[in-house]
Amino acid sequence: MKYPIISEERRIQRLQPKKGKLRMVLDTDTFNEIDDQFAVVYALQSSERLQVEAFYAAPFHNDLSTGPHDGMRKSYEELHKILKLMNRTEVPVYLGSDRYLPGPEIPVESEGARNLIERALSSSPEDPLYVVAIGAITNVASAILMNPDIIENIVVVWLGGHALHWPDTREFNLEQDIHAARVMLDSGVPLVLVPCHGAASNLKTTLAEIEAYVKDAGVIGAYLHETFRNCHSDHFAYSRVIWDLAAIAYLVDDEHTPSVLVASPILSDAARWSQDGTRHLIRYVRHVERDPIFRDLFRKLI
Repeated sequence: MKYPIISEERRIQRLQPKKGKLRMVLDTDTFNEIDDQFAVVYALQSSERLQVEAFYAAPFHNDLSTGPHDGMRKSYEELHKILKLMNRTEVPVYLGSDRYLPGPEIPVESEGARNLIERALSSSPEDPLYVVAIGAITNVASAILMNPDIIENIVVVWLGGHALHWPDTREFNLEQDIHAARVMLDSGVPLVLVPCHGAASNLKTTLAEIEAYVKDAGVIGAYLHETFRNCHSDHFAYSRVIWDLAAIAYLVDDEHTPSVLVASPILSDAARWSQDGTRHLIRYVRHVERDPIFRDLFRKLI
């Protein structure tokens, strides 16, 4: 696959945090876990900074789905449910991939991938579309493989893998579709990588905190409280990571997600990182500050 060549100078420029309002789309396996719901709400409640243009349902396969197609459909339905609860049904939701990439550089067409291409082509390097992904990266990788020119007009912010120093990167979003993950790492698309363990893992909260600051925040607050309460049978001395907030938080205020430029890592078949300093640069979030992110979310729910 031949991808457009983006000079390192231009890539670094695109990876600099941008001031003002940002156009974004959110690719999410919303039914997979409770953190996606929080991220969807956080993005929509951050209208001072983010213009959410569309949602794409991402595939997933675990105990909550019979396969990636079923997981994607359930995520699609969950997105509609959240938007209805928030009276935000004007934001479109698109079906995503019904399976993972069947092989290297083989896309899976979907209405979500096609819509992403359309939005990206109507953007520009000066006003890029921010593509935030908090699930398996199949939809985004498929769009890039279907039309590689879009990498010139987008910045991908992906919650995927673990920290580069972690013993392995066997993380749910990444490991489900290693072919798609490699497209992100190898294509040269401007990429902000938000690791799970070692970074987003700081975003823990408790039922007591959710009851104090979320439960009474209208219909959507009650729904987030219900999903959190039902996620575990015993909340005594129990905390839960709301991983996906990290990707939204990077765009809302990058000071709370300190990052550096590093060479794009190489991903092995065994889901391990290796480094080659000659590869193109990506932005890598090395830390996530828990308190200001939850404080911002809670204030926006009041």
